[in-house]
Amino acid sequence: MAKRVDFNSLVNRFSQVGFGVAVGFLTLQSSLFTVDAGQRALIFDRIRGVLPSVKAEGTHFKIPFIQTPYYFDVRITPRSIKSDTASKDLQRIHINVRVLYRPNQDLLRNIFTQYGVNYDESIIPSIGNEVIKAVIAQFNAEELVTQRDSVSRLIRAGLVERASSFGLILEDVAITHIGFSREYTSAIERKQVESQLAERQKFIVEKSRQEKLAEVILAEGETEAARVIAESMRASSQFLELRRIEAAKEIAHTLAESSGVTYLSGGANLLLNMGVGSTRQATK
Repeated sequence: MAKRVDFNSLVNRFSQVGFGVAVGFLTLQSSLFTVDAGQRALIFDRIRGVLPSVKAEGTHFKIPFIQTPYYFDVRITPRSIKSDTASKDLQRIHINVRVLYRPNQDLLRNIFTQYGVNYDESIIPSIGNEVIKAVIAQFNAEELVTQRDSVSRLIRAGLVERASSFGLILEDVAITHIGFSREYTSAIERKQVESQLAERQKFIVEKSRQEKLAEVILAEGETEAARVIAESMRASSQFLELRRIEAAKEIAHTLAESSGVTYLSGGANLLLNMGVGSTRQATK
């Protein structure tokens, strides 16, 4: 005779199996964690503390409810440091410095235990303002513009050295902006305007001097020419004859080009004949 299957007991068995599978799945899921590309992870164990090993990219196991992963971005990250400080000549300076940094993977455990996951929020602004203020105080306001490369190199060297003691690696440091107070900016503008006016006045004075020098040279040349002519006249009478001929040629050329000019003979008969003719016509 066939045994009768109890439906309720069958349902209970399936429920137990399903519950066990669900619990097993959840346990397995909570035992795994994934480290994404460009990240590293540290495991905090409730019993042993922060474990020394650093987890690389990929999927890893952990003990549920006892171990917790903490993730760190190890890619190069930009950050801007703003600082208001004073120059050597006590001018107010507003400066922005951009840094590209990343954590030293070998020192992640020390960074995490001392500064936490958001280590950059406490380390970079602190060392940035410290180094920037120390470097800016070595230069006058004008030198910060004319010697910007030197200022940038000193800031970079100081930041790299200070960041390394905190386990950070700086890939690049650059000054993006240097500003001055409104009063100092106005003073610089006035100085530039006055300098331009001074240069213009200097040019005018130099131009006047050159013009006077040219007049002196011209007068000396005319005097020298007159002296040479006088000496030539004293040396030979032929020079005067040459000048007379040149003057006569110029006069003849001018008269030839002029209209309405009548040329008369050099003899007196023409005038007499003209007078006789006129008398005869009157008599008739």
